[in-house]
Amino acid sequence: MGAQPPVTKDGLDSGHPGTAASAPTGHGLQAGLKNRHLSMIAIGGVIGAGLFVGSGAGIAAAGPAILLSYALVGALVVLVMRMLGEMAAAHPVSGSFSAYADRALGRWAGFTIGWLYWFFWVVVLAVEATAGAGILHGWVSAVPQWAWALIVMFVLTATNLFSVASYGEFEFWFAGIKVVAIAAFVVLGGLAAFGVLPGAHDHAVGMTNLTGHHGFFPKGPGAVLTGVLLVVFSFMGSEIVTLAAGESPDPRKAVSKATNSVIWRIAVFYLGSILIIVSVLPWDSPAVAKSPYVAVLDHIGIAHAGQAMNVIVLTAVLSCLNSGLYTASRMAFSLGGRGDAPRAFTKTTSRGVPAVAILSSVVFGFVAVFFDYAYPDSVFQFLLNSSGAVALFVWLVICFSQLRMRRIIERESPERLTVRMWGYPYLTWATIALILFVIGYMFTDSSGRDQMIMSLLAAAIVLVVALVRDRIRKRAPQD
Repeated sequence: MGAQPPVTKDGLDSGHPGTAASAPTGHGLQAGLKNRHLSMIAIGGVIGAGLFVGSGAGIAAAGPAILLSYALVGALVVLVMRMLGEMAAAHPVSGSFSAYADRALGRWAGFTIGWLYWFFWVVVLAVEATAGAGILHGWVSAVPQWAWALIVMFVLTATNLFSVASYGEFEFWFAGIKVVAIAAFVVLGGLAAFGVLPGAHDHAVGMTNLTGHHGFFPKGPGAVLTGVLLVVFSFMGSEIVTLAAGESPDPRKAVSKATNSVIWRIAVFYLGSILIIVSVLPWDSPAVAKSPYVAVLDHIGIAHAGQAMNVIVLTAVLSCLNSGLYTASRMAFSLGGRGDAPRAFTKTTSRGVPAVAILSSVVFGFVAVFFDYAYPDSVFQFLLNSSGAVALFVWLVICFSQLRMRRIIERESPERLTVRMWGYPYLTWATIALILFVIGYMFTDSSGRDQMIMSLLAAAIVLVVALVRDRIRKRAPQD
């Protein structure tokens, strides 16, 4: 292949696809993702399986006020993505926020958040593989559930190993199905709510369900914060497009487009669909708590709604697993290039695929799947808890990195500021305060306390390793 793109002293790619600070071994990452791939990855990144299967718990906890919980977290994600978009448009790199933290805050920060993010996604691999296996086992019970989990993992590993374009193509169709499903749900639900759905026999309910069952705040205003804790982690994945953009023909354009569209994506897919659920049906309906999307589809007369939703959820699961493997491997690749992971992680095939990074990530995923079946209430629960709050840590690091990176970019290459954070630095500080508030509130919540404590413990262990490595590196004789 051709020469590697130039790399600046800060370890950030000065030109085209993101590479790490030192040139990787092999052919390097290639621009194999097309614009349509990036567009759909950006759209589908905010639609996880958690939206379909986890929203019922949030509705049960806060009632219609869960809309405020989603709006609050959605606003937080929009602001964080704007900050990340500013840095990614200026310096598109494979390690995204980890590489920016490395430059802006220090090697310890890039190392810590990079490995925590990798850990989060390899645990997600096990969660999603198990969820997908459960659906497939329900369809074909002759194949054991654990075997379905292995089959799903093997297939998507092969896809990622073949080429980045094959990952992009799979994700394009996975995300497309999710987008069409949500859009159809919003349209059909909206028509049903106002009594204009052809063939529907129910009278129009309009917005009456929003206040008709003990008010908009049936559990009190404080339930909005409880709802925040339940929905905040379903937004993880919005940042994937900034990692994938480094393997596209025009990273800066892709990042700018994705950043600018995040507002309407969250508004339509999250707020729009949740608004339909709590408008069409009473929030305290047992069917809503069990499976809100199926409940609405059943209510408006969609035949075989449960099986249809299983197909959509399976698609969301496969999409998340596919992206999780891609994301974990690219973060491992970036860490290897910066000397924070084994150098072998930077080895790429002739197709530009970091095969060692992919296989290393999926091996941990397989181990996590084993723990999920063998020790679900001990070892695997520990893995879940210790990675659960990583989303908040990632967002916090992005905020602090942006504060420093803005000054660096303005000083060294102001022409690269094609995307700018709104209200800098005030909105950045306000976002930091909100994230810290959510972290603090988790300690007051019985369900969130264990998760936060274990996640902080995991972060502390990785941070200690990072600081020790830094001290050893500084003491080592320079060449």
